[in-house]
Amino acid sequence: MKLWGGRFREQENRMMEDFNSSFPFDDRLYKEDITGSMAHVTMLGEQGIIPKEDADLIYKTLGQILSDLEKGRLALTGKSQDAEDIHTFVEGELIRRIGDVGKKLHTGRSRNDQVALDMRMYARRQADELIEKVQGLRKALHTTGSQHPCLMPGYTHLQRAQVITFPYWAGAYESMLTRDEKRLANTKELLNECPLGAAALAGTTHNIDRSRTAQILGFDRPAANFIDAVSDRDYLIELLSDMSLIMVHLSRLCEELILWSSQEFKFVDIDDAYATGSSIMPQKKNPDACELVRGKTGRVFGSLTGLLTVMKGLPLAYDKDMQEDKEQFFDAVDTVKACLDIMTGVVSTLKVNENVMEKSVRSGFLNATEVADYLVDHGVPFRDAHAIVGRIVIACEDKHCAIEDLTLDELRTFDPVFDESIYDFLDYHQIIRKGNKKEMLEASK
Repeated sequence: MKLWGGRFREQENRMMEDFNSSFPFDDRLYKEDITGSMAHVTMLGEQGIIPKEDADLIYKTLGQILSDLEKGRLALTGKSQDAEDIHTFVEGELIRRIGDVGKKLHTGRSRNDQVALDMRMYARRQADELIEKVQGLRKALHTTGSQHPCLMPGYTHLQRAQVITFPYWAGAYESMLTRDEKRLANTKELLNECPLGAAALAGTTHNIDRSRTAQILGFDRPAANFIDAVSDRDYLIELLSDMSLIMVHLSRLCEELILWSSQEFKFVDIDDAYATGSSIMPQKKNPDACELVRGKTGRVFGSLTGLLTVMKGLPLAYDKDMQEDKEQFFDAVDTVKACLDIMTGVVSTLKVNENVMEKSVRSGFLNATEVADYLVDHGVPFRDAHAIVGRIVIACEDKHCAIEDLTLDELRTFDPVFDESIYDFLDYHQIIRKGNKKEMLEASK
């Protein structure tokens, strides 16, 4: 069913018809499209723009169409109604069922504000689902971290740097995900204004009530400007940006778990449910879940870049270029939700090799900074303390020993301020209880 066919003398080219069609991918908006139409026709009836009995019949029939779609009694196929998109499919099915009365549904609106409405409602729902999945992974990190309160090396430049705890490492990713959740919530708040009633770009001469439709659909307010309402895709770009940052964080987590599950680290073992093997090497256990998530990060970045590129030069108001928002956004949402689910499973089933982690703390001079702090506490300027400890590390490397293996007499050859209390600073379990390092223990509870 062509909503715009009346102005044309000739049929649309078949190739152009296929090229123009968005039904193969926007059919997933059926619930939003029908729900939005039910709100719109309710308002039309209340305002007396169409007869109340017609509004009631349209409303009832739309509800039946939604029920039939959800129960599989009606198939989503554009061929049945010659539909080029989900909007013409729903309207065509409505008219097929109740005839000319169904043609009154589109009074006072355009496909421009209808498309904008459907996408906002869909984006709002996806933001809620993403928030829920982010919370799930955050909780999994906290649970797995708290179950393994062991010491481990903290790294900078992928070199052992200072001693931390495994729960504190997990807490770093919890902090990232907390920010992700806040960003999603903020984007949802910004997008939650209703474009319905903007029509094509300049409103309608019908006495519609935009506040009423916004209220029915759970929006905070109607859109302030009609032109912006139909041409705005900022909220999709912002959600894609939010999702891209989520994927950055997942990819960093994956990179560490991939390294840590290698024979060189052996810090963790990834559960068999989230690993695969080799077709030729029977000993292999590959961290494919993490590698796939790491790889799919680029896919989400591509969706963000793609939509930014689509929007960057468009004149106001609506342009058909904007149809390109859907496939990219849909693919990114599906990808990020799947990645969050997978990583929640990986983290929840992760085996942490506490003995290996704690043993690795004993090499790499992870208490060197604390020795410098000790010297500062005894009146040595920090820069001098830094140099002294550097010489101690060189001596230990030559002797193939750790700093804590040196005798007090040996330590005093570097500076006479050393006394027996230094060994309290060299004990790794004591180190994390000193100064503001205690916050690591508190945060891990």
